[in-house]
Amino acid sequence: MIRSLRAVVTCHWSARRIQRYLDADPAALLTPGEVSRLESHLATCETCAQVANEHRTLHRALSRWPGRPAPDPVAVARLRGFVDQLVGEEQ
Repeated sequence: MIRSLRAVVTCHWSARRIQRYLDADPAALLTPGEVSRLESHLATCETCAQVANEHRTLHRALSRWPGRPAPDPVAVARLRGFVDQLVGEEQ
């Protein structure tokens, strides 16, 4: 019972840090001790390791996703002109 409770607590602790660990966000860096503890847990916990792999897969997929192209400036100008005409006619 104590062992399973400890595992749940450790998984909960790890789950809250996996994304920060993988992102290596300078604003939310893990301490060296946290990194060591998390890496040790990921090496022994299949469930948390799978979560980390899913995060990595999602990150790779999103990094390959092309950004939205900027709107065509000519089309935007034409649309603005049309809206200006509509607004001008209502006044």
